[in-house]
Amino acid sequence: MAGNQRLLLDSSGELTQSADDDCLLDAPLLPSQKLMSEIKPSFQPVPTVCVSILLQLVQVSYVSLSFVAALFCAKETEKCKPYIKPFQIQTIVIISKVILWMFHVLNERFLQYHHRKVKSRGYLNLYRSTEYLKRFPLLIQSTGNAALLVIISAQDSFDGSGYLYIYLILSVLGLELIISLVFVTIYTVRIQRFNSTMPSPDIIEEEKIHAYERHVNPEIGFRERASLEDVVEKQGDVIEYLQHHNALLSKQLLAATPQQS
Repeated sequence: MAGNQRLLLDSSGELTQSADDDCLLDAPLLPSQKLMSEIKPSFQPVPTVCVSILLQLVQVSYVSLSFVAALFCAKETEKCKPYIKPFQIQTIVIISKVILWMFHVLNERFLQYHHRKVKSRGYLNLYRSTEYLKRFPLLIQSTGNAALLVIISAQDSFDGSGYLYIYLILSVLGLELIISLVFVTIYTVRIQRFNSTMPSPDIIEEEKIHAYERHVNPEIGFRERASLEDVVEKQGDVIEYLQHHNALLSKQLLAATPQQS
């Protein structure tokens, strides 16, 4: 009967552990390296830089060819006609512009997909800092399409000056290219810097920084000079991140329990 008891009363009146508990204490610990590899997964870079650069190269090629073809056909109309029949040069430019816009739509969906994955891994600052950068190229292309639509609708007003009509179309394409290059360059620099530094998730990085500060409020998610909106947003990010990693930890504990038994 004494052997089945988990706690024993010794001669001095104190409670001591039984031999069964001693066996449990002597059991080997769970493999911490395996658990940490799941809790802290290896860094995964954002694979969007190459696609964005490739799309910009396509846009540069398109605008360059449009300038060359439009200027050539404007000066050498008879030589140009056999190559573009049954269309006019502006029709080909507009159709190519629509195809380029479709590429930008696909690229924007591609960026959104990978940035949602970045957000789920805990990199909230990167997600917020690039939220508008990854949308601006498509917004610029859509605005350019609207401008071209206005120019096409006023085509009859340019009967006496065909060159002006072509120059307006080329001006819209050139302005689109310049603005898109600026935003894509900023986006590429940020993503490339992120991939090269390979930081930990924002929550871990923030705790590392504030661990060395003396004046830290003990309330969860609160930092000095932080607004109420930032506090609530940080708390939501912490809860979402910890829920994800607690699920991974629970899965590993359940898998390791039969081995320890």
